[in-house]
Amino acid sequence: MSRFKLLALDIDGTLVNSRDELTPPTRAAIRRACDAGIRVVLATGRRYSKSLHLVEPLQLDVPLISASGALIKDPIDHRTLFRAEFVPGVLENVLRILSAAGHDAVLYADTFSQGFDFYCPRLKIPYGEQDELAEYYGRNSRCGREWPKLMTAPPPEVFAGFAIAPQPKMTDLGQELSAKFGDDLYVHVLKSPFYSGWFCEIEPGGVSKWSAVQHLARDWGISDEEICAVGDDVNDIPMVQGAGLGVAMGNAVAELKSAADRVAPCHDSDGLVEVVRWLLD
Repeated sequence: MSRFKLLALDIDGTLVNSRDELTPPTRAAIRRACDAGIRVVLATGRRYSKSLHLVEPLQLDVPLISASGALIKDPIDHRTLFRAEFVPGVLENVLRILSAAGHDAVLYADTFSQGFDFYCPRLKIPYGEQDELAEYYGRNSRCGREWPKLMTAPPPEVFAGFAIAPQPKMTDLGQELSAKFGDDLYVHVLKSPFYSGWFCEIEPGGVSKWSAVQHLARDWGISDEEICAVGDDVNDIPMVQGAGLGVAMGNAVAELKSAADRVAPCHDSDGLVEVVRWLLD
């Protein structure tokens, strides 16, 4: 039997390839891991609703970690098992900074049962204004709800959010937020393969994919050393550093490769097949 009891997998750039496909070899490898007694947990930056379609083909019966660890739900009955909370006043102050810089915020809330995922101050963006955000709304046209006073009085049950713009603006914003809020905020700036803009994502301090993985592992009596975590981007760094075996995909950003114990083949070469072979060997 493998000494590893839990395999935590990022989705984009890890589980699926650059065409957003879950290939048969990767699916078969995940099934082999499950059959060997390893719990396979998806830990993604995606929204909950955008991850659910992968649960059935993988035949997973464990909770789903979404929004980079800020929300854990049971995909069978959609019960919320964990939802992160901001320190009082922090989110409001973050929104003031975003507003002053000319960015609308998108805020995630635990509203899957109501048929949407996020709140925003407006869903229609004038042409030439925040084009990257307009693109995001265009690809998620039925997933959001307007909350006109969001930038000054955010809605309840918000657990994470983001701004989106060209990379230089998001890098500057991320640095400003990190410097101002310190441990009260977890900030990461990354590029999604599906959008032209860069995301500056915010979560309550201390919340990450790794904290969510640990939350589940403790309930299952699994130690950090018995966890393998695999990812490709900066929001995977905490779990790759914390796990007993931290793996970066061959297509991963340089910062993650530096933090990893091993580097697997890239997602377009079914790199997870090799990772599962490591675990089972």
